Amino acid sequence: MADERPSLSQLGQAFLGAGVRGQNQAPPPKADEHDEPAQQKLDEHGRAYATGKRKNAVARVWLKPGKGSVTINGRDSPVYFARPVLRMIIAQPFQVANRLNQYDVTCTVIGGGLSGQAGAVRHGISRALTYYEPGLRPVLKQVGFLTRDSRVVERKKYGKAKARRSFQFSKR
Repeated sequence: MADERPSLSQLGQAFLGAGVRGQNQAPPPKADEHDEPAQQKLDEHGRAYATGKRKNAVARVWLKPGKGSVTINGRDSPVYFARPVLRMIIAQPFQVANRLNQYDVTCTVIGGGLSGQAGAVRHGISRALTYYEPGLRPVLKQVGFLTRDSRVVERKKYGKAKARRSFQFSKR
């Protein structure tokens, strides 16, 4: 004797297909109707501008075709970011997009420490790359370079030595 009851997946599809309270829902729009090819966002000098943020650091980044020079607050990147790890962080968007030594970067960065500033510059470079070449957006988004890292230092609370640390207990 065959079981003629519908499976759970069939019930779910029937329920979702029925719409809310039996009303018919319009089919979702096709990708071709609304999606127009993304266009470059460039300023009057032919540069892509973006803002990157990380912790308390804010970086303003201008990107233009060039030989791969990176200037931060008027200084070259090896001078400003002396640690190789920080220079590696700001080069990551170009490595992921296979665009090494194809763009010149000029940026100003304020606030935070060097690690936060390097993260802000990386975020700004990634966003500027997507403005200059919109086709790179899926690649950079998949790696997570377009997401602003929202982790910041927790504030100090009253009655505590730091954000969570209590004062040392004294028995006597």
